[in-house]
Amino acid sequence: MKWGRTLARHGALRPIEQAPQTPMPVKRVARLARFGAIQPSEPNYARAFEDIGPAAIKLGQSLATRPDLVGEAAARNLLSLQDSLPPVPFAAIRREIEASFGQPIDTLYAHIDPEPVGSASIAQVHRATTIEGRDVAVKVLRPGIRDRFAKDIETYEWAAAHVEALGGEAARLRPALTIANFKRWTLRELDLRREAASASELAESMKGYEGYCVPGIDWDRTNGRVMTIEWIDGIKISDTEALKAAGHDLPELARRLVLAFLTQAIAAGYFHADMHQGNLFVQADGTIVAIDFGIMGRIDRRARAWLAEILYGLTTGNYRRVAEIHFEAQYVPSHHSVEEFATALRAVGEPMRGKPVSELSVGQMLDGLFAITRDFDMQTQPHLLLLQKTMVMVEGIATQLDPEINMWDVSAPYVRGWIRDELGPEAALADRLREDTETLLRIPALIRRLEEQYPPKGGAPEPPPLPEVELVWERSREPRRWPGYLLAGAAGIAVAWLAAAQGWIG
Repeated sequence: MKWGRTLARHGALRPIEQAPQTPMPVKRVARLARFGAIQPSEPNYARAFEDIGPAAIKLGQSLATRPDLVGEAAARNLLSLQDSLPPVPFAAIRREIEASFGQPIDTLYAHIDPEPVGSASIAQVHRATTIEGRDVAVKVLRPGIRDRFAKDIETYEWAAAHVEALGGEAARLRPALTIANFKRWTLRELDLRREAASASELAESMKGYEGYCVPGIDWDRTNGRVMTIEWIDGIKISDTEALKAAGHDLPELARRLVLAFLTQAIAAGYFHADMHQGNLFVQADGTIVAIDFGIMGRIDRRARAWLAEILYGLTTGNYRRVAEIHFEAQYVPSHHSVEEFATALRAVGEPMRGKPVSELSVGQMLDGLFAITRDFDMQTQPHLLLLQKTMVMVEGIATQLDPEINMWDVSAPYVRGWIRDELGPEAALADRLREDTETLLRIPALIRRLEEQYPPKGGAPEPPPLPEVELVWERSREPRRWPGYLLAGAAGIAVAWLAAAQGWIG
C-alpha cells in the first residue's frame, strides 16, 4: 500500500485502472491505494520508481523492455529512469572496503578520491591509484543493499504470483517469470566478483574485434563487495558535440557499435546487456570502451541461429521463413497457421524496410508486434528479454550518433555472413564430421564400460545349475489364503458334527 500511494502521487495508477486487460482484483487494489491522492494528469512512472527505492529503480529498468506488459507509453517513460542516488558518505565506503579485505585501505590504494564519480542504486564508484601507481576505478556496494534488495524482491515475487494466478492476459504475459529473471540479474549485480568475471569473459570473446575494448580487472583488489577495474579516459558516447570536436566520425561509431552488439549476441552468444549511454566511452583513437558489467545476457547456439535467421528474414522480406522459425522454436503454438503468421509479420515488417530509424514510428511498430503476440497466443520468452532491452538501447545510441542510420542495412551483411559460415553446407558438413569423430572416439571407452559390466568368462569351470528350493521364510512371506483356510475349517467342522450325529465317533 505504501508503494501504491507513491505510484498514485505520480499518476502511475490511473492507466492500470483504465487498461481493459488489467484483472479486476488489481483494479480494486489500485483504487484503494489512490484513495484521496491528488494525481497529476500525465503519469510519471520513472519518478515514481525512483521515489520507491533502489530495487524499484532496477525493476523499472527491466519493465522498460516490456511494453507488452506495462504499455508502450509507460515503457518509453521508464527508459528515462535515472539510476542515481545521493552518495554514501566516504567514511562508510572506507569501512566497507577495509571490512571486505580485512586490512587498512592504505595497503591497497596509494590514494582514493573521497568524491565518487558515480553513485547508483546498488553501488558507487571512486577513482583511485594503486600502491603500484596504476589509475583504477573502485566500485563498492552500498552498505546493507543486499538485505534491502532481498526484502523487496520477496514482495515482487508475492505480487507477481498473485497477479499471474488470476489467469487470462496476466498469465500469458508471465509476470512471475519476469520477476524471476529480474531476481537473477539483480543477484548477479550484488556480487561484484561475478561482474568482474563477466567483464573478463566479454574481453576474451571480443579480443579479435577492432575498435571495441573492455577494461582489465585488478583481481587482487576485487571481492564480493568491492571491484577494482582499469580507469578509462574518454568521452561519453552521449556527448556528440564533444565527439565532433575531437574529430570522431559519428556515423562510423554508430555502425561499429551496432556490429559490436551483433558480434556479441550472435557470434559469441554472450553480450553486454546494459549498453546505455552512461556505460560507453570513446577514447582518443576512436575505440569504444564499455563499463559496468553487472547485467549480461547469454543465448545458446540454437537460439542464436533462430535469431540470426529471424533478423535476416526481416531484412530481406522472407516473412515465410521468419514464421517457420517461430513455429520451430515453439514460440507460437502449433494450432495456428504458419501462413497467417507470415502475413501478420509482413504487415509489421514492410513499413520498416528501407527507411532510416528517424522515419520509423517505434510506437506503431511495437503496437503491431504486440498485437501479433496476443492474436497468436505467443508467451513471453524470458531468455530474449535482455536481448530486446539491449537492442532498444543500441538503436537509441546509434540513432543519436547518426540519425540517418538504417539498422537493417547495417545488420544484413553481418547476419548474412554469419548464417553462411555457421549454417551453410560447409558448416553443416563440419558439424557432422566433428560429431561423428567425437562418437568414434567414445567407442573404446564404451567397450571398456561394457566389459566392466559383463566381464569375460574364464578360470574355474562353471558349476552345474542347482535346483531351486523354496525356503521356509520365503514361503511365510507369501500372502495367506484366508478364505481357503476358513472354507476348509468349516468343512472339517461339518464333517465332525455329522459323524458325531451318526454315532461314528464315541
